[in-house]
Amino acid sequence: MTYLTPRIALVADRSPAVRSHARVPGLLDALATRDQLVLDAYWIPSEDAAAPGALDGFDAVWLLPGGPYRSEAGALAAVRTARERGIPFLGTCAGFQHAVLEYARNVCGIGGAAHGESHPDGEDLVIVPLTCSLVGHEGAVRIAPGTLAERVLGTTRTLERYHCAYGLNDAYLDRLRERGLRFSGTDDAGDLRILELPDHPFFLASLFQPELAGDGTRAHPIVRALAAAAVEHAAAADGLATADRSTAATTAGSAA
Repeated sequence: MTYLTPRIALVADRSPAVRSHARVPGLLDALATRDQLVLDAYWIPSEDAAAPGALDGFDAVWLLPGGPYRSEAGALAAVRTARERGIPFLGTCAGFQHAVLEYARNVCGIGGAAHGESHPDGEDLVIVPLTCSLVGHEGAVRIAPGTLAERVLGTTRTLERYHCAYGLNDAYLDRLRERGLRFSGTDDAGDLRILELPDHPFFLASLFQPELAGDGTRAHPIVRALAAAAVEHAAAADGLATADRSTAATTAGSAA
C-alpha cells in the first residue's frame, strides 16, 4: 500500500537569525536521504497556529525555538492540539517551556500560569529564568530507564547543546507530575531537561536543542523518532480513510 507523504507543521516565527531554524531544511534532507523518512514540511507562524483548524491534516507538530513567540496563544494552541488529538509532538527549548505552560493551564488548572520572559510580573510563574543561563552551553543529560526518551535515545546518558535562559519553576513540579506529566531527563544537578506524556503516541519535549547536534548532516535520534512517528500517524490515518471509503462503498452497494 502506498501512503501519502506525512505532513509536519514547523511552528515558529521563522528567522534566518535563529540557528535552529536554519538547521531544519538540512535535517529534513538528511531524514529523506539517510533515513528514508520523507516529510512534507510547512512553516506555521505562531499567529497562524492560533487559528481554528490551523493544524488540521498534519501528522506531526514540532514547536521550535525562538521565544518569546509573536503569539503565545498560537504556541499554546499548537501544543494543545497535538496533545488532545494524539498527533506526534516535539517541543525544543521554547517548545519545552510552552509545553509545560500549556499543561499547567489546561490540565493542572493553573489558569494564571505564566512565562517569566513574557509576563515577569505574573502570579503563577511556571517558567522562570534559570539560575545559570544555558545559552551556548553543552552538558550531560541523564535519561530515566523505561521511558520514551530512553527508547528514542538508546542510552541513559547523553551530551546535548542548549541555547536557552528559562526553565521550569520547581515549585510546580509536583502538581505537573500528579496530573500525568513525566520528566524523563535531568542534568547532573537534577534539573529537568526532558518531559513526555506516557499515554500519548509520541509527545516529547527537551530544554536542549537536538537540531543543533553535530554538523547538521545527520538528524538527532529525537528528530528521527518524530519523523518515524509522523510516518506511523499518516499510515494509520490513511488506513482509517481507506476503511471508511470501503464501508461507504459497501453501504451504497447494499442500498442500491
